Amino acid sequence: MVEITEKTSTGIKPNIAGLLCYLFSWVGGLVFLLIEKDSKFVRFHAIQSIGTFIVFFVAVLIFLFIPFIGWIIDLLLYIAFVILSIFLMYKAYQGAKFKLPIIGNIAEKNNK
Repeated sequence: MVEITEKTSTGIKPNIAGLLCYLFSWVGGLVFLLIEKDSKFVRFHAIQSIGTFIVFFVAVLIFLFIPFIGWIIDLLLYIAFVILSIFLMYKAYQGAKFKLPIIGNIAEKNNK
């Protein structure tokens, strides 16, 4: 586990706040994006959490309208989303700034 030295404006340890961004999906990400002013680590995870949710939500909406096979794909997407969220929570708790392809780059770019 990497010790993060930066302070947060919420008073929560950065690795715990990063974990919470993913635990409550886009809601947690949005809350921390709005209230966190000091920690770039937490803001990165908040933006990445919101972006990850948006990608999965759009994919689920697309496949929702395809009978049977689309519903199976939706189920698999949901399972993949849960597994990915758990993995990202684990990495955030470790203090890692794990970047997902495309979404992670967007999160990093918008976290100035």
